[in-house]
Amino acid sequence: MVIFDHRDAADGTLQAIEGVRAKTGHKTEFKFSQSRRELRDAFFAGVVHCPFKVRALIVDKEKVHSNDLRANASSFYSYFAKTLMAYDGEVLANADVRIDGSGNREFRRSLNGYLRQQLGQKVRDVRMSDSKRDPLMQLADMCIGAITRSQRERDEANRWLDQLKPRIADIKHFG
Repeated sequence: MVIFDHRDAADGTLQAIEGVRAKTGHKTEFKFSQSRRELRDAFFAGVVHCPFKVRALIVDKEKVHSNDLRANASSFYSYFAKTLMAYDGEVLANADVRIDGSGNREFRRSLNGYLRQQLGQKVRDVRMSDSKRDPLMQLADMCIGAITRSQRERDEANRWLDQLKPRIADIKHFG
């Protein structure tokens, strides 16, 4: 979850991402898994001083015991989105929430209803956003990629997480 305290912070970060795009000549969506090392470095260097925070929940799927969550991707996604938002450090009070993904109309409606039921009036608005068109969703993807990479035993596992550390508010583990 990438969090902005106010709309101006999101707008400034959006401008920084567009600055990285202009500087690198990158024309498509920023996706961690599809980016070269140099592009990742340029991206994080361009946004690390922006006013946002990252909160993450790492889920070890092997430790999920619910048959419904294991068998139903929609239930899994909804449950862990709710779990992440429930332990938000109170930053989501009356927030507008954008979730990466398109999903079909029924899934979007179901997720929105589920989150409202589970979180009450904590958030003001929940909407899905297509990362291909939304650079702030691309920021979330890049942050998730850096965190995920740090959990695996791979070359430079912590390289991008170390660059992102000034923006990390919390990383929790489930399981």
